[in-house]
Amino acid sequence: MWETPELPFPVESRDRIARIRKAGRRRAVERAKQSRFFAGELEHIDLDHVHEPEEWAKVPLLTKDDLRSIPPEDFHDVFCIGPRTEIAEFWRSGGSTGQPLFYPRSHNDLRLAREGFRRAWEAAGVKKGDLAHVSFPLGIHPVGQIYCRTAQQMGVGVNWCGAGNSTPSEVQVELIQTLKPNVWCGMASYGLQLAQVAERMGVDLADSSVKIFMTAAEPVSPGKRERIEALWGAELFDQFGCTEGSFMASESERHDGMHYWTDMFDLEVVDENTGEPVAEGENGILVMTPYWNNEMTPFLRWETGDYVSFIDRGETEGPLSVYPMIRHAARTSGFFKVRGVNINHADFEDFMNRKLDISDFKVEIAETETLDSMTISVELARNADAGAAIDDLKRHVRRVFEVSADVLEIQPGTLEKEFQAQVKQQRFIDKRGCVCLRSI
Repeated sequence: MWETPELPFPVESRDRIARIRKAGRRRAVERAKQSRFFAGELEHIDLDHVHEPEEWAKVPLLTKDDLRSIPPEDFHDVFCIGPRTEIAEFWRSGGSTGQPLFYPRSHNDLRLAREGFRRAWEAAGVKKGDLAHVSFPLGIHPVGQIYCRTAQQMGVGVNWCGAGNSTPSEVQVELIQTLKPNVWCGMASYGLQLAQVAERMGVDLADSSVKIFMTAAEPVSPGKRERIEALWGAELFDQFGCTEGSFMASESERHDGMHYWTDMFDLEVVDENTGEPVAEGENGILVMTPYWNNEMTPFLRWETGDYVSFIDRGETEGPLSVYPMIRHAARTSGFFKVRGVNINHADFEDFMNRKLDISDFKVEIAETETLDSMTISVELARNADAGAAIDDLKRHVRRVFEVSADVLEIQPGTLEKEFQAQVKQQRFIDKRGCVCLRSI
């Protein structure tokens, strides 16, 4: 078991968080000044006052596009501040658009980053002696492996399944039946796919041993939550993190938002156009700065690309009450403009999850000689009336989103096979100009 005596959980008070913020902001700027990337960018910052909002706002925002301007072979020498001899492993950036980046992590970075993941298990009520079935991808992206490692170090039993490309979905359903885990952990969309596979196998996952459903890496709309909890008969805990930091937030038992580890990461929500802080409850871009695990990569006011709102206090009176909350809305890249109409991917996904006759779907936008076309490929639920379901979908898409769409019925299991090799599912595809965008 690793030790993080500097990070007791939960933190004792908000006064303690304020003291950590003061030291953490200064340390983050001091480390960033060691990077060639920030040369000349931080000399005007007053370190004695950088914890104050006015001075902190002088620190420039950092985006993934900024880092992509560095040739990959020069990334370590230009951006990173630790020697290569102290690299423990690399973490691949998440997301689905653009070239992924690979961030080195020192052994001490890992010790501190694992604390964020440990908290995720504890926040969901998972404890020593529980059994977890982990279906997060186990490839070069770190999330699945860190979930598994931290669970084991806590005394939680783990079945390292990975997503469907590691362990076929049919086998995963059989393992849930055989090994009887009480916790399932993975992307919400894959959890829905597993439930659909189970239905085709004649298995009702609502009758399984799983009672806690932990998910991250994509927004969970109310419609998706309702559907997952009904199909699995389990309590869903939505959680949040990013590769540039670690695991950063989790819901409490009240499920009214995700409590953010403000003793580990700086929290800002800013207007995407002005960079100014938004009011509590308003949507903006999440900006994050690690206070601790930045020995290799000195991320400073990192613009995560996630739309969130900030809530000062949640409903819980439990251990997470000391932490403020974020409510995760959608990725900034998550929309189409079709025939002049903006269609938010998260809104469309929530709309589709409320269509009980449809078990899975994919949306494609393409150019034609006249108007752009929108095609929705759907897998229908067992015993659904195909004609009625398709007519209903066309009618409601036109009414709700003001766009006419073609609907194509495909065989059950088609999308599950297509999505298996993807770190995050490419459910929304823009083929215009050969550019693909997704919502998660």
